[in-house]
Amino acid sequence: MSQAAASGCSVRSAITARPRKVSVNDVVIPREAIARETQNHPAPTPIEAWQAAAQALAIRELLLQEARRHNVEARPLTDADGRRETDEEALIRQIIEIEVSTPEADEAACRRYFEKNRARFRTPPLYEVSHILLPAADAETLAAAKTLAQSLIDELIRRPDRFAALARDCSACPSAANGGNLGQIGPGQTVDAFERALAGAPVGVVCPVAVESRFGVHIIRVDHCIAGRDLPFELVRDRIANWLEESVRRSAVHQYITILASRARIEGIELRSAGQ
Repeated sequence: MSQAAASGCSVRSAITARPRKVSVNDVVIPREAIARETQNHPAPTPIEAWQAAAQALAIRELLLQEARRHNVEARPLTDADGRRETDEEALIRQIIEIEVSTPEADEAACRRYFEKNRARFRTPPLYEVSHILLPAADAETLAAAKTLAQSLIDELIRRPDRFAALARDCSACPSAANGGNLGQIGPGQTVDAFERALAGAPVGVVCPVAVESRFGVHIIRVDHCIAGRDLPFELVRDRIANWLEESVRRSAVHQYITILASRARIEGIELRSAGQ
């Protein structure tokens, strides 16, 4: 993928069919190159992938021409894994570094973002959970599993000490061997329906409502919950600054490419801002 695309430039193609020729200032981009580039642009249809590839290569050519117009000498960099930029990748990176300047995020801007987005800067809650999984492969078995789940829940409300035994006897999850205990669970470690249920479940008793997921029907008991806590500004300041600076940089690169495109002769594809 081109450096321009990697920089997050929001530019889109206005073409609706594969053009016969794509060129930038009379430099033709070979159809074979566009075809190879399509693998970097997954899309719902082949023509959309082809259009996205043509767009990326047109932006790449536009930036290379500008770098050469400024007589930029390629100075490839090597990353921590030993991968070295090609001369063209270096030229694109360097012309953007030369032509696009972005300010550093100051303390005040970082604090404003922090105060407006406090929910983003919390540690996630952790749950220690036990469950009984009743499998369901179709509508008929799902109905049977829901009926059994409610019966087991009613019993566990009367006899909470029976949870481990019922898990060993009834659960289709490997955790049955441990009395249904799943250990600690954090965000993203389980399916959405299960995770949502944990957030509203009582602690220390069986959840009175069974939970359906693609795995079947779950009877859940949250044994312990460690609530999330607010992170101090000092701990996230650098993360906020990096995000703000990258956001400004992406916008500036997009604007720069839009200006270059407005001055160029581009055939076969029209580059315009995503807001148009």
